[in-house]
Amino acid sequence: MTPIYKKSLKEDLGNYRPISLTSVSGKVMQQIILNAIMQHIQDNQMIGPHQHGFMKGRSYLTNLISFYDRDEGDTVDIVYQDFSKAFEIVSHSILLEKLAAHGLGGCTLHWIKSCLDDWAQGVVVNGVKSSW
Repeated sequence: MTPIYKKSLKEDLGNYRPISLTSVSGKVMQQIILNAIMQHIQDNQMIGPHQHGFMKGRSYLTNLISFYDRDEGDTVDIVYQDFSKAFEIVSHSILLEKLAAHGLGGCTLHWIKSCLDDWAQGVVVNGVKSSW
């Protein structure tokens, strides 16, 4: 992990984003797992056509376009939330339970579990290392 400055006061540690320095092989495995999960989601129609976040080719902009492209008399409620920090504190056991409950299994779930079991990260700032 390496801290990257985001904004405001450089003295405030909350203004830094931790960036994981992942190996090329790790990045390849991430893509393989992502593709397996996305294929499972598509095959089982687990995400509806109105879901825009975290979907390839969709974003808040495509969501806004569909909002403005609706019939005149329709009522629409839209809520935007920023979950960028939510994934930093997710419980690994709950994540595995949810993935299994949604039918993800076999090698994909086994690989994710083995990665989470071995999960450790640390930070080095000005030559000083944090604990794992």
